[in-house]
Amino acid sequence: MCLIAFDWHPDRERPLVLVANRDEFHARPTRALHWWGGPTGPLAGRDEQAGGTWLAVRRDGRFAALTNVRDPAAPPGERSRGELVVDALAGDGDIEAFVFDVHARRHAYGPFNLLVGSPERLWQVGSHSAPDRVTPGLHALSNHALDTPWPKSIRAVRRLEKALSGEAPSIATLLGLLDDRSPAGDEELPDTGVGLDLERVLSAPFIVGERYGTRSSSALVLGGTARMAERTFDPAGKRIGERAFSWRPG
Repeated sequence: MCLIAFDWHPDRERPLVLVANRDEFHARPTRALHWWGGPTGPLAGRDEQAGGTWLAVRRDGRFAALTNVRDPAAPPGERSRGELVVDALAGDGDIEAFVFDVHARRHAYGPFNLLVGSPERLWQVGSHSAPDRVTPGLHALSNHALDTPWPKSIRAVRRLEKALSGEAPSIATLLGLLDDRSPAGDEELPDTGVGLDLERVLSAPFIVGERYGTRSSSALVLGGTARMAERTFDPAGKRIGERAFSWRPG
């Protein structure tokens, strides 16, 4: 996952509204959104190469989401980052204890950011950031620390804020929020060590590329009825599939 925007308010009837884009090499085998392992497994897509995932939720509303951190000098890590999302939902342990444990073993993974939460609490941790409780409000997480004001993150938060300003948006509306394919101007670009040409390509919330690009957009809403949906794309950015699920958490 390379871009996440979310609205977090644990005291409200609808504590979480989250939208996200997963950017990945098109050749990497992936299974679309589905329930894993029967009634106790999470709802998630699956990285068929390493076995992990980038965004997942359980029937009781516990969820986790992952982005990589853009650090060209960092080693790739011995373990797949996607297993962190799976591990976060594998048991009923305390979320705070889990993120501190992840931080202690962060060097086993390539650079990452991880969100782990439930309808009542939300924490973030990363290879470059210590565990911290996420405050209520609108947030964005891309390939740097939480709420780093990259152009794509700013655009994503503004779009989500606008969508939430009226009646509750539909899943279709949420899925389309990050379909923004315009790169940022050179004066707005961060310098992450990948070169100007690549910074331009990666600055768009939705990336179109023959080898690498946005593979899917996802939406997750927690409340009295939980909803999660995923829209998938080919290398040309054309929609090739969509799946949606709803259930009563419990």
